[in-house]
Amino acid sequence: MTAKEYREYIAKQNTPTKYRNKKTLVDGHVFDSKLEADRYVELTLLQRSGQIQGFGIQPSFVLPGGIRYRPDFIVCGADELIWVEDSKGKETDLFKNKQKLWREAYPWLELKIVK
Repeated sequence: MTAKEYREYIAKQNTPTKYRNKKTLVDGHVFDSKLEADRYVELTLLQRSGQIQGFGIQPSFVLPGGIRYRPDFIVCGADELIWVEDSKGKETDLFKNKQKLWREAYPWLELKIVK
């Protein structure tokens, strides 16, 4: 890597993201935003207190048309009810389309938006 390439690389690393989210490291997991990391901490505390049975990070689902969707969390409540959560500071048009496809493909599985 040349000095010029290195400077360009460093400049790119310090460039704010489109939606001003900041990658955050918690418990060895890198989250795409502070909002998502904060929700992870909340879910961890809820699990420890017995208010939820457990949760998983970034489950993968296939939507109609072969579109892959990876929400932030899948959660199993204390009452064994399961739902999916996605942390969103801003709901983009792309996300809104995926949300519609989600309702078609998984009507029995609630998608909760955490803001």
